Amino acid sequence: MKTRLFSGWKTRLQVMCLAAVCCLALGSGFSAMAQNSAAVTAAAVTTPSKPAETVPAATDTAVAAPGEAAAVLQAPADVVAAKAAPAEEAPAPTISKADTVWVLVSAALVIFMTLPGLALFYGGLVRSKNVLSILVQNLVVFSLVAVLWALYGYSLAFTEGNAFIGGWDRLFANGLNASSIGATFTKGVYIPELAFFVFQGAFAGITCALIVGAFAERVKFAGVLLFTVLWFTFAYLPMAHMVWFFPGPDAFTDAEAATTALSKSGFLFAKGALDFAGGTVVHINAAVAGLVGAYVIGKRTGYGREAIKPHNLTLTMIGASILWFGWFGFNAGSALEAGGVAAIAFVNTFLATAAAVVAWTLAEWMTKGKPSLLGAASGAVAGLVAITPAAGFVGLNGALAIGAIAGALCLWGVTGLKKRLGADDSLDVFGVHGVGAITGALLTGVFAAPSLGGAGIWEYITETALPEYSIASQVWIQAQGVLVTIALSGTVALLAFLIVKYTVGLRVSEEAEREGLDITSHGEAAYEA
Repeated sequence: MKTRLFSGWKTRLQVMCLAAVCCLALGSGFSAMAQNSAAVTAAAVTTPSKPAETVPAATDTAVAAPGEAAAVLQAPADVVAAKAAPAEEAPAPTISKADTVWVLVSAALVIFMTLPGLALFYGGLVRSKNVLSILVQNLVVFSLVAVLWALYGYSLAFTEGNAFIGGWDRLFANGLNASSIGATFTKGVYIPELAFFVFQGAFAGITCALIVGAFAERVKFAGVLLFTVLWFTFAYLPMAHMVWFFPGPDAFTDAEAATTALSKSGFLFAKGALDFAGGTVVHINAAVAGLVGAYVIGKRTGYGREAIKPHNLTLTMIGASILWFGWFGFNAGSALEAGGVAAIAFVNTFLATAAAVVAWTLAEWMTKGKPSLLGAASGAVAGLVAITPAAGFVGLNGALAIGAIAGALCLWGVTGLKKRLGADDSLDVFGVHGVGAITGALLTGVFAAPSLGGAGIWEYITETALPEYSIASQVWIQAQGVLVTIALSGTVALLAFLIVKYTVGLRVSEEAEREGLDITSHGEAAYEA
């Protein structure tokens, strides 16, 4: 008998529990919204040392920086004097149209990475009876996170709060309109806040979608959605704030102002952790959550006794290619400006990925006797992941080295390490995204050194790189970022999975699993007999 959606009291209870948790996650912000109804001029993010473009300031008017609620930054004395004289008041800041176009195009590329890139990559790796389930999980998880991003996620990630989480100034998209302006990484260069909002929203969506690959083919759809709400709220948003939030370059007018600005920044940003486009926030974060899920949910029925093979590597190859294409927006778009930093991030994404494909293929050829398409495609993703934290900080040779090292290490991650961990990580989320991102995050500290062709540490007061750079010190800072991510994501994921397990339930029945989730969970089949 065909299962109908929402049939039976158990299913209705699951949906009601899921809706209740969503309401609880959102309801806490209503009172705060009433107190913070003033529009916020804000938005921009990434690492404290991202090299800014050397562009003359477009205006002398101080503008509230990324995520800072209704605040005016400290301005030079001559600007203050100019404001006192109405006849010579400086013009309002204007946006850079070229940079705006680049960020919007990059946001579209990141969305394309998830839909259809990640969906097809994952879809080809599962068995034919589960392909639609993984596609709908990607689509609905991405869409759910987009809604949560507008309701409260953006506010908690990119407005001023404390070192670990933001505030409620943008709750329910308060103040987000066509006239709100956000900073970039160059003083006096601005883009619409909405462009930054959608770019970072796409990042949040793909991060949560990545996780489902670790426990594919055996998880309840309601469980996936409830877990997504909990993990997004209590793991992704704090990580995004800790790594990427700061009051913008305009806040760094002198040493005293810089100290004040850093006191308002995210915890890891203030420590000097380098993460250009999401090595910690996206990939390690998602990979650890997926690994925890694989442990809590348990292994697939027949795992280790029956052959469980990808059903369509053609889809996987198409998905990997789309991911590579979209990743140019993911990494180069994180420069927030269409200039030299975006260009080097773009080229590094090109080179590191190619190096990883070659390294994985050669290593697999030597160890297994034959190079595989699955290996080459996985190598591409490994290179993309590894260069993500380093993209705008390292030189071309550094990108080649990072890609090659990650390609070889991730092959070990999906073979030797996977056996040691003993978890059924269905689509090797931790082996590729976890190992690749940890490798890239640590090597960023090495190859960002100017002596190795890197950009060094950017100093926003003078808008130049600092003359000194210690590889050992920076690698230690990078390691702290990795450890914080693992601890936070692992703890939140474990608690979230346990909540889901004892409310709506985590795993489908053995009978449903053997029949396939396409029919039992969604009432459809990808391939008609």
